[in-house]
Amino acid sequence: MAGKIEAKLGAMGLELPNAPAPAANYVPFVKAGDLVFVSGQISMDASGLIKGKLGDGMTVEQGQAAAKACALNLLAQVKAACDGDLDRLVRVVKLGGFVNCTADFIDQPKVINGASDLMADLLGAAGTHARAAVGSSSLPLGVAVEIDGIFQVK
Repeated sequence: MAGKIEAKLGAMGLELPNAPAPAANYVPFVKAGDLVFVSGQISMDASGLIKGKLGDGMTVEQGQAAAKACALNLLAQVKAACDGDLDRLVRVVKLGGFVNCTADFIDQPKVINGASDLMADLLGAAGTHARAAVGSSSLPLGVAVEIDGIFQVK
């Protein structure tokens, strides 16, 4: 049975994916007190990896969609960390966004807004957060975006 947060996602036309498995030697999340530190989630949806380079054929809007996919994967990890109960999420504390882009691309914050906007739309004030948005010359598997996060849970 879906809780309030997942019901709101459904009303937004979105579905929470299964929590992706780690791709290397790390764990998907670490709980420390009431904080959950979620490892970087790459841009991936039901169709597979969302690959591309901003500033070289990929638009800001496509990058925002990739960031939104990362946000859904982050939330899936939080749900797993909360034993399947996403309603234990209290707030988003911080997101760290990495954008696969050319050296002259300067709109990393606009791209990561795809994730930040989803968190704020879904959770209201509890979805607002501290953030970093940086460019990278490449990301794992050629994905467009990777985002990690810190979340407060109960």
